[in-house]
Amino acid sequence: MNIKLNFALLMTLGMLMVGCKQEDEKKEEIEEVKIDLINDEFPEAEQEVMATYNTIAQILKEGDMDKLIALHAYSPKFTEFKNGELRNDGEANEAYERKVFSTVTEVVKFDSKDMKIAVYGDVANVTFHSDFHLKFGDDLIIVNDQITLLFVKTADGWKIVHEHHSPLKSQDI
Repeated sequence: MNIKLNFALLMTLGMLMVGCKQEDEKKEEIEEVKIDLINDEFPEAEQEVMATYNTIAQILKEGDMDKLIALHAYSPKFTEFKNGELRNDGEANEAYERKVFSTVTEVVKFDSKDMKIAVYGDVANVTFHSDFHLKFGDDLIIVNDQITLLFVKTADGWKIVHEHHSPLKSQDI
């Protein structure tokens, strides 16, 4: 009986040791997969952000302000800078975009030059130089700005949480 008990104890200890070793190996595998949010590229997310940006351009051409507004994540955290003015919030941004973009009669040109999309996990920073030619009735307005759009990935896709528009000093874009 003593031999059976010793054998059972030995088998139990052996199984415990093997199980612990396997757990340690799993932990090592998990620890080896590290994401560098600053330096790693996220090409799939970049494509998603680009698709969202292209949707914005299409919405402006169609003039559907509700769809445009839906691509923003308005909250107390939302901010916008434009025209050298003080920072404003989501409410002011929505009012401005509805007022201005609902009166566009034609999008003649909507170029975004030197665009850079930088994804940091669920956050994306999109910067570019605008060369927008928008008609308001018979008036043609050309917008040459440096623009930054900050996106956050949500359950409903990428949403704008910050906008910054600054006039370009050089018109040679």
